[in-house]
Amino acid sequence: MEQENAIEPISVPIVPAASPRRSLLGALVYWTRDLFLSVVIAIIVILFLYQPVKVEGTSMMPALDDQERIFINKFVYRLHFGDIHRGDMVVFWAPVDPSKSFIKRVIGVPGDEVEIDRGVVVVNGKALVEDYVPPEYRDQVSIEGTRIPPDEYFVLGDHRRFSNDSRSWGTVRRRDIYGKAVFVYWPLTKIGVLK
Repeated sequence: MEQENAIEPISVPIVPAASPRRSLLGALVYWTRDLFLSVVIAIIVILFLYQPVKVEGTSMMPALDDQERIFINKFVYRLHFGDIHRGDMVVFWAPVDPSKSFIKRVIGVPGDEVEIDRGVVVVNGKALVEDYVPPEYRDQVSIEGTRIPPDEYFVLGDHRRFSNDSRSWGTVRRRDIYGKAVFVYWPLTKIGVLK
């Protein structure tokens, strides 16, 4: 006798469709959670890592123009993960008015002897090569040599004729420097890493 192939019925549970109210509420909960996490991450990034800032003034031309938007790295200096080097563009609380921030280029680091002779910057007895300062932006100002104290920095704007900098108010304390300019993001024609 031949055996028949038997087919057993499989029971599939029937899941009722989610009510529109329930799925809308679920989506709203997920959307709110994602928005909250995004805001928390943005706050952490802005407070501790990178901050967008607007350049106001012409003292850093031609590297930075008035009204350009840049990102500054706050992490590297705030937590002392990086040293401040000659040539860095730093953001700091203005020595004369701490409610304002300035951006300038570091010229002298602690222990350096800095002098300016008719517009030529001399660091430790050698003329500093400053490709970032075009001839038309230089001035003929001279200042006597000065040794940079520990934890202080000598800073200058690239547009020497129109810069309020260490020539006027002296060195900047390390604790007042809170960021390094790293990236231009506006205008789009100048987008890129700062040098």
